[in-house]
Amino acid sequence: MKFSIILSTSNAEKNWNALRLGNLALKNDDNVSIFLIGEGVEYLKFSDKKFDIQKQVDTFLESGKGEILACESCMVLRHQQGNKTCPMSGMKELYALIKDSDKVVTF
Repeated sequence: MKFSIILSTSNAEKNWNALRLGNLALKNDDNVSIFLIGEGVEYLKFSDKKFDIQKQVDTFLESGKGEILACESCMVLRHQQGNKTCPMSGMKELYALIKDSDKVVTF
């Protein structure tokens, strides 16, 4: 199954849960894409001991099977640079993810 997760919040607990779901889907051999939009591009700023988002991201990326994309406009508004945990992308890629996915979940 092709599974997409859209993160549009900087809420640590929601993002931690979204990434846990993504990692579970990868373990079940699904193709998983995560798209960060709005304040979701700031998802790693709120990682802490209770909600270790960074650990979930590392697991997700180390699998080699998942991809993370981030809205370039949203990053520019927040003066952020692209990197491997928040690579710049755009609406065209978000549209393609939604169009091609079997399931889309938003957080």
